[in-house]
Amino acid sequence: MKNKKTKEKRNEIQIKGLSQREVQIISWLEFYQKYFFTSKDIKQFFKNKNTLYRSIQKLLSKKRIIKINQNKYYLIPIKAKSGSWVEHDFITIDEICNSGEYYIGGWSAVNYWKLTDQIPSWIDIFTTNKRGKKIILNSMMIFHQIKKIDKSKYIIKKIAGHEFKVLNKRETKKWMKLREYLL
Repeated sequence: MKNKKTKEKRNEIQIKGLSQREVQIISWLEFYQKYFFTSKDIKQFFKNKNTLYRSIQKLLSKKRIIKINQNKYYLIPIKAKSGSWVEHDFITIDEICNSGEYYIGGWSAVNYWKLTDQIPSWIDIFTTNKRGKKIILNSMMIFHQIKKIDKSKYIIKKIAGHEFKVLNKRETKKWMKLREYLL
């Protein structure tokens, strides 16, 4: 019996600062490439909601996950040795907005369409339900609340197999023309 427990201990993966359950959760999420996840995605590892939310709080405090909206988290992969990892900003924005009513505009759209070489210091997101500034994964995002999203103004594109919405090129050029009068 003692020998069996010793063998099991050797087979367990230990990462400094993480419990066995936390390693299991992170490994499972990485295996299924669920870098953006909700508590529902990992509930099978827990007996009740209290332990689930306690574990999420511990992973947040250990900076192994980042909260990106009310019910969604981003996993910092184990392969990120220093504990920092960057996802493409447009993918992160799509996940924050749950692929809903939004589009990326402003200088970020101008840069995306290669109408300028300058890299914007913030990303403008036009949405119907959020407003304000947020810094996530070292990116400053400014949410502009608008009443209605005109679907003819944006186009759906893909980065790394993930869809996002960006102001179309024609509307981006119009936006830039408005800026010329301000200068």
